[in-house]
Amino acid sequence: MKLYELGESYTSLLEKIESGEFQLDDLKETLEAIEEAIEIKVESIAKIVKATEGEVGVILEEETRLANKRRALQNSAERLKEYAKGELRKTGIQKVKGKLFTIALQKNPPSVEIFSESDIPEDYFRIVTQKSIDKKSILEVLKAGESVPGVSLKQTESLRIS
Repeated sequence: MKLYELGESYTSLLEKIESGEFQLDDLKETLEAIEEAIEIKVESIAKIVKATEGEVGVILEEETRLANKRRALQNSAERLKEYAKGELRKTGIQKVKGKLFTIALQKNPPSVEIFSESDIPEDYFRIVTQKSIDKKSILEVLKAGESVPGVSLKQTESLRIS
């Protein structure tokens, strides 16, 4: 019998007792059987809960282990890319066409590098919930050949593997 069926039986038995439909001789035996069955079912549920919680713990540990492994692999890939980029720069080679990949040094879009925030005019600050620098408008001004105090235009490069 399922737990909810045992609960219904228990409730039904109590109703029969209250209405006087149940014989006292059968009462003790029936109550004990229902209670024992309910206790067994509830204990089984507790076992399942504990097993499930244990499995959750194992999964959390595995998630942590996998996250650490992912970070290590990402760091390794970044180090290898930096190494390859450095070697290409040293040799002056801009592009390597291999059998599987084309590896090339390419210019990234220009970005603003802030070296003295206090020198930047107020016109280049945006106020959202707190003051921040509008790098996009500074970039447009610098690309147009004008200068903005406190910033310079920098050009970086990255390694593309395609």
